[in-house]
Amino acid sequence: MAIYELNSERIVKIKETTFAQAGLDERKDLQRLLKKQIEVITPDTLVISEEFCDWEDSRRRIDLLGLDKDANIVVIELKRTEDGGHMELQAIRYAAMASAMAFDRAVDVYSDYLRKIGSDEDAKDSMLNFLEWDEPDDEVFAQDVRILLVSADFGKELTTAVIWLNERALDIRCIRIKPYDDNGRILIDVQQLIPLPEAEEFQVQIREKAARERGSRRVKSKLGQLYYRFWEGLLDLANKKTDLHAHISPSEGSWIAAASDGLTFCYAFGHNGARVELYINKGAKDRNKNIFDQIASSKEIIEQNFGSSLYWQRLDNKKTSRIYAAVSSTSVRDEEKWPQLQENMVETMIKFEKAIRPCIAKLEEGA
Repeated sequence: MAIYELNSERIVKIKETTFAQAGLDERKDLQRLLKKQIEVITPDTLVISEEFCDWEDSRRRIDLLGLDKDANIVVIELKRTEDGGHMELQAIRYAAMASAMAFDRAVDVYSDYLRKIGSDEDAKDSMLNFLEWDEPDDEVFAQDVRILLVSADFGKELTTAVIWLNERALDIRCIRIKPYDDNGRILIDVQQLIPLPEAEEFQVQIREKAARERGSRRVKSKLGQLYYRFWEGLLDLANKKTDLHAHISPSEGSWIAAASDGLTFCYAFGHNGARVELYINKGAKDRNKNIFDQIASSKEIIEQNFGSSLYWQRLDNKKTSRIYAAVSSTSVRDEEKWPQLQENMVETMIKFEKAIRPCIAKLEEGA
């Protein structure tokens, strides 16, 4: 296929070129640009390392190492060649070595990468925010490894091997980035060739079926079982004192919530400990920020009624906002402290909801 320019007079074919002819280097140009805009080839991916080579007895380097929203490791191999060479073999070796990476190790890797690029972000907080996790869970982290092969084109031997491997439950994608010369202006056509976007859902179903037949690694984690038992006990206690969470069940996650049309009262654990919160998500970002601002306008009265200061997180870079009260730094893993922690969380929630409910009522009256 080719790229054409459509004008009022005719359809003009854009001249194909190669990265070598365009003077573009694999590492200095393609890799440098893609790591800054990784969404060009793989949306919802966080780059955590470049030229990663921290292997025992190995000097092999992963061009780009990433993490996706499902907490899977993403191995990205780049070639500017016209056939991809033997990049699938390299990538499989890298994926096998990366598959054992735990969350804390990934944080160290990302921290090194942030330091090299001159960023002062906190690696752990950044990863938790990206994953939308409140705390790490190694029993879920890096359960699978995705492979992205990125090249100007792919040979038949490579594509045949990739199709065969995908049929056997691996997740390997071939992304073609083909350059064109538009009178000195370099354009690139980015297309996922394998699996075809139209067939990707089917491929996912095949992988999921194979995973189930292998016993499915995504079973209840030990941490999930802890959360379930903790919330079970907390709800038993809470339902004797308030009907706020009367119609919900325990969960294996780090939070439970009483849905309230986008204004949700939650019990939650974060990496700083236990809290109770109002989670604001009534649709559009602007609407959420407006609701937060209206509630925050009564901050002094709310905190006076509550009896102490609250945490007000407008979260300008996110769609949602939250207001919360910290309860304890105790971890859910400390079972001996559960009874007192559950009591404290329930009592804090009752005070918190009572302090903030009048402002919600005013919002609903003005809706």
